[in-house]
Amino acid sequence: MSETTPTHATPGTLSCFLVEDSPLIRENLVATLQEMVDLQVVGQAEDEAGALRWLLDEAVPCDVIIIDIFLKRGTGLSLLPKARKLQPEAKIIILSNYATVDMRTRCHELGADRTFDKSSELDDLITYLLDLHVPG
Repeated sequence: MSETTPTHATPGTLSCFLVEDSPLIRENLVATLQEMVDLQVVGQAEDEAGALRWLLDEAVPCDVIIIDIFLKRGTGLSLLPKARKLQPEAKIIILSNYATVDMRTRCHELGADRTFDKSSELDDLITYLLDLHVPG
């Protein structure tokens, strides 16, 4: 499944678009984030083309876009500036197992607001999301 039918978040709830190629990680991440944060995943994609289709066709504004660097097809690095242009108001977060200092710098240069390491910084990601305010 590369995309889900978009839903709209309720007022005051963070809306999130998730780009992650691993179905297991995607499923666990959605469950964790929706349990820990007032957040609704409004769309998902497993590759760059699916993410661009959603960003272009669905035109659902979202508060947060979470992108993995290595995708089934394409890369998060290539998607990042396109997502920034299509959703300029969204907080764009890179969530990767390859969050080295160099990669964090590169992601920031391409438009990421924050980069988190998937294996060691999930608590930091949750704290960051909890600190985002969405007007209700």
